[in-house]
Amino acid sequence: MSDKLSWITDELNALQAQGLSTTIRTIGSACGPWMVVDGKRVLNFCTNNYLGLANDPRLKAAAQKAVEEWGVGPAAVRSIAGTLELHRQFEQRMAAFKGVEDALYVQSGFCANQAAISPMVGKEDVIFTDRLNHASIIDGCRLSSAKIMIYEHCDAADAERVIKENIGNYRRGMLITDGVFSMDGDVAPLDKLYEVCERYGVITMVDDAHGEGVLGRGGRGIVDHFSLHGKFDLEIGTLSKAFGVVGGVIAGKKIVIDWIRQRARPFLFSSAVTPADTAACLAAVDLLEKSTELVDRLWENTKYFKAEMKRLGFDTGVSTTPITPVMLGEAPLAQQFSRKLFDDGVFAMAIGFPTVPKGKARIRVMVSASHSREDLDKGLEIFAKVGKELGVIA
Repeated sequence: MSDKLSWITDELNALQAQGLSTTIRTIGSACGPWMVVDGKRVLNFCTNNYLGLANDPRLKAAAQKAVEEWGVGPAAVRSIAGTLELHRQFEQRMAAFKGVEDALYVQSGFCANQAAISPMVGKEDVIFTDRLNHASIIDGCRLSSAKIMIYEHCDAADAERVIKENIGNYRRGMLITDGVFSMDGDVAPLDKLYEVCERYGVITMVDDAHGEGVLGRGGRGIVDHFSLHGKFDLEIGTLSKAFGVVGGVIAGKKIVIDWIRQRARPFLFSSAVTPADTAACLAAVDLLEKSTELVDRLWENTKYFKAEMKRLGFDTGVSTTPITPVMLGEAPLAQQFSRKLFDDGVFAMAIGFPTVPKGKARIRVMVSASHSREDLDKGLEIFAKVGKELGVIA
């Protein structure tokens, strides 16, 4: 009798041969500028810890205090017996921080996209989505059963063309875009997209996962960056990147958030976020409201690192944010580059298909406010060494 799972071995071997097999490394220390990875101390250019808050003592103290007061878990979904006073405090604080009427706190940024899209559109409706939107948006769109129409990346004119040609055939339409695109580090033209949507009565939603804590006044995000307060219908945020914790936020107009509370499946059918995580997120908001120091330092580090990488001769793509892709082309080269970086003491993973298109493989460098100038210089030195060894730079 044939092995019914033999096809998996074939597929795994094919991934390995194409240089597309994912290597999962094991972290042996807290997240910071330097970490222990697979038993080796390395310079961390890989995590999304933009502001260095993942191991901040103030956030840890808040989490520890919450465990003593509230226990380790709510033991219920939010809609039955899991909504703590802490959850409501955080939602109110995030709404005020982002300048919106209300906010809903869920388990992750991925869950937030799944929670927000289906209540807003269904099988009689249409979604207009950027070609390079994140997987969580793609999955959320599919779950909604709405018709999915793709417009070209960051192209407001093409978005208008697609909307104009199709909006009349559906009950209602919704445009969804990432704010900062996680692989290329470019920023959506949110102001132009908003103008297009206003002309055609299209609901607007932006996923600000990589913009929250990075763009806008003191990290208030992409809507603040473009001065669109009260205009965008939905903002999706994550607390696992710049905030350094875990969780997702759906923010916007009160009527919209009230409706999503009634219909969002991750909110209704999955247990609430823990007290420790919630308290740590509240502490992060406190820090960002009090000072722009961390955000300012993040951008200082970003500008320095990008300028030096370009001076060395690396192609850093179209990024205008702390996300710095080092474009290499083919996946086997990117994986070899990543392995050599690690051997020399830098942790920066290769990104290839299907996360990015074929032929667009890269090393994605994530700069943090917690990196010192010496850290950045060390990383630049090692990038230059590996780049020359592999013939990427002269």
